Amino acid sequence: MPVRQAAAYALVSSVCVLALLPGCTREPSAPAGRSDAANPAAPAPGPPATPADPTPVDRIPGVGPRTKAAIPDGTAQALVVTGRTLDTNTSTAVLYERDATNRWRPKTGPWPAHNALRGWTNDHSAGDLRSPIGVFRIGDAGGRLPDPGARLPYDHDEAFSVQGTGFAGEPLEGSFDYVVAIDYNRVPGTTPLNKERPLGAEKGGGVWIHVDHGGPTQACISLAREVMPSLLRALDPAREPVIVMGPRDELAR
Repeated sequence: MPVRQAAAYALVSSVCVLALLPGCTREPSAPAGRSDAANPAAPAPGPPATPADPTPVDRIPGVGPRTKAAIPDGTAQALVVTGRTLDTNTSTAVLYERDATNRWRPKTGPWPAHNALRGWTNDHSAGDLRSPIGVFRIGDAGGRLPDPGARLPYDHDEAFSVQGTGFAGEPLEGSFDYVVAIDYNRVPGTTPLNKERPLGAEKGGGVWIHVDHGGPTQACISLAREVMPSLLRALDPAREPVIVMGPRDELAR
């Protein structure tokens, strides 16, 4: 599989990742917000799962006509991340694939996930502590740990190191061991470490899928450590994968 060397981009060193990736990391002065971490009913990260009902369907469950229309015609893989409400920071992820008959079926999941501390937004901006709602391509990966067999281009680099604590006081170390870049305000086809922001710095960036650290994120989606290598091996650039992310009511529109 293709591998990128981050050194070629001359982007960052491991000591400054926190300052460069506001979508994934905690700012020391970030205000508190609603958290489901103390809610015993909130989902906890777990190992990869096999869908209970792999029956193919004409439309991805929970995805309404407006959201469906945003999925590119050539896309045959969709990671659907669904939150309960606009303001909650726990969600559920399922990877769907479209077959030769143009029908969708769950490939794997459901997986518990975290999203941003304050939930979701249709108009993301830097520091709002909400995850952007929408359909975004996913085509570039990387991490501090070696490539686990990803089909996406994978940038193995120590620059993915991270320190500090999250909103629930949990350690962030290891959160970027595996990441997949979400094509929100970034340049597709580059390492996830790329700092370019086509929409401007005020619209945020550095929004990734990464290893769950046990609490909400700045804007990213996080999945259990056991899940990330499986996801990286499953995502196939030939299927033009996307992530469909947001609260239940918004995705159903």
